[in-house]
Amino acid sequence: MPSVSPDAVVVDGLNCARVSREQMLRTLEGGVTAINLTAIRPPHDFATAMPALARTLAVIAENKDIAVIPRSVADIKAAKAAGKLAIILGAQNSVVVEDDLELLRILQRIGFRILQPTYMERNTLGCGVLAKGGDDGLTEKGERWVALMNELRMLIDLSHVGYRTAADVLARSKRPVIFSHSNARALCDSLRNIPDDLILAAARTGGTVGLTPWPPMTRHATRPTLDDWAEQVAYVVNLIGIDHVAFGSDLSEGSYASEEQWQKSFGPRGLYPEVTGVMGPWFIFTCRMTEGFESLTDTPHLGDALKRKGFRASDIDKVMGGNLLRVYAEVWGE
Repeated sequence: MPSVSPDAVVVDGLNCARVSREQMLRTLEGGVTAINLTAIRPPHDFATAMPALARTLAVIAENKDIAVIPRSVADIKAAKAAGKLAIILGAQNSVVVEDDLELLRILQRIGFRILQPTYMERNTLGCGVLAKGGDDGLTEKGERWVALMNELRMLIDLSHVGYRTAADVLARSKRPVIFSHSNARALCDSLRNIPDDLILAAARTGGTVGLTPWPPMTRHATRPTLDDWAEQVAYVVNLIGIDHVAFGSDLSEGSYASEEQWQKSFGPRGLYPEVTGVMGPWFIFTCRMTEGFESLTDTPHLGDALKRKGFRASDIDKVMGGNLLRVYAEVWGE
């Protein structure tokens, strides 16, 4: 018996893949109906980001027989019924609107539904988790960003955000807030993971915490397995309840043409050695993912791991997409 119900809507809460027809087909093969796609990449300024975004939109349009950009939960459910992939437009930084927050209205109109205020670094809204000089918290402009995100019914994601800045956002948002891909720091001492107080605060907003199998956030000394990921899920469920836990792959399929390219980005000597440089010697290009989950075609293995952990089928369906659909509906509207 499949661990995830056939009629369940599986949602990858954060995906960084290069958009192509082949990737869309692999995602559908894994039983995934929707992904929150990082559709804007560095450099993030508006003028530079828009041409790259236009090319992504063109690829999706060219594959309208298997993909759609959803603007509502109804669109995601329709994609499930039609056997299509719902590609939610998102960004892991709001530098794209930093010069003029009113540009959020344009992003919302073209289909963006999920944004983070910052990535790893500091910007004029607040601080990322690796901000030089520490985390000063949400700025006055950041407070306006939160209010406008709430007004536009766009979902706030706090993965990568500094702890103080994240706490400020959670205290101010009038709508549910998520961590799309952030594990419990109590189980894995990574700077990219979050402490229990932020997990609890996200749940109090009605939001979710998305657990990721990405190795630097799961286990360091030896290569993690999906049972390690399931342990993260179990820990957070015990802390905040089954209705507030989700899944975010943080997969970047198709992004690396070579080992050299990976090493310069998210290898142990890459952009963020504070996060990836702590890994054991096993963490190499050909062994860079959690065992059993190297592609979204492997998504059913996640449900299997939860089943081994003792989760019921109905609870697995919630973790693998049902809880995010609820949050999406509360923030975006049905």
